[in-house]
Amino acid sequence: MTESVTMNPGEIEALAVEILEAAGARTESARPLARAIAAAEREGIASHGLMYLPIYAEHLRCGKVDGQAVPKVTSPRQGTVLVDAGTGFAHAAIDAGFAELIPRARELGVAALAIRNSYNCGVLGYHMERLAAEGLVGLGFTNAPASIAPVGGSHPVIGTNPFSLAVPDGGGGAAILIDQSASVVARSEVMKHAREGRPIPEGWALDPDGQSTRDPDLAIRGSMAPSGGYKGVGIGLLTEVMAAALTGAYLGIDAAPFSGTKGGPPRTGQFFLAIDPAASAGDVFAERIAALAGAITEQPGARLPGQGRRAARKRHDRDGIQVSTALLDKIRSD
Repeated sequence: MTESVTMNPGEIEALAVEILEAAGARTESARPLARAIAAAEREGIASHGLMYLPIYAEHLRCGKVDGQAVPKVTSPRQGTVLVDAGTGFAHAAIDAGFAELIPRARELGVAALAIRNSYNCGVLGYHMERLAAEGLVGLGFTNAPASIAPVGGSHPVIGTNPFSLAVPDGGGGAAILIDQSASVVARSEVMKHAREGRPIPEGWALDPDGQSTRDPDLAIRGSMAPSGGYKGVGIGLLTEVMAAALTGAYLGIDAAPFSGTKGGPPRTGQFFLAIDPAASAGDVFAERIAALAGAITEQPGARLPGQGRRAARKRHDRDGIQVSTALLDKIRSD
């Protein structure tokens, strides 16, 4: 049985800050990322939690990410905020952009945030929930290094490219939270299986010859399977346009991998839309969302997107978060 210790989000955040700063990140860059790592653990998304911390530290040391970068915020148009992350962590750039995006969305009804020269933003839904907490509908896109081949092809051209939608519940939370990638699963899940020496389920990925594989190492060298076949490729292309072309970031075919030490900064991008529902729907919006959510939750066994994460939060707030001692030892030793 794997030995573990019980930690709370504050302890996880403090550990992450310590490790990131030791690897070369300034506090203003380390803190937002550490909060997101703690949130991922709290929501049971281990692939984006402490497990990823050694990779972040490695990338700080090898120069894939600039720990001293200060995001540069500009506003080319009234409803548009542009942030150059300077090859630093995405989380600090998103924080800087949200400080401008949220008040502009309230004033104008809708506003956009484009981030370029960025890095892996972790759990995209984490950022979208922050907009929902402000009473705004949040729609976000982030592109990634190419790992999905087009239908009929064999060479990856787009990344797993997630999109996320967060709908406010009127009480500081999200009534609906959709967070999904263009692939069957996030690439980080395949990497997690590779690190643990476990085979991946059938249908997750293809080997370099385009054949289905359960070997995570072959999958990493091959391509991820798109969710829903050609429909998944369509979602990936949508995200590539929004997060790379519209922001001026690198396309997935030009971006260095999020794993390993080769290739330099990925320079990927994120694009966010923040919409004030009061501007277009008024009080009717809350009524419609309540009716939509109710039509799902009233069915036995059915659940809304995002409910699983909320349940994990409650469980971990009550019982604490179990973290393996082996992982903590690896974090400390690296």
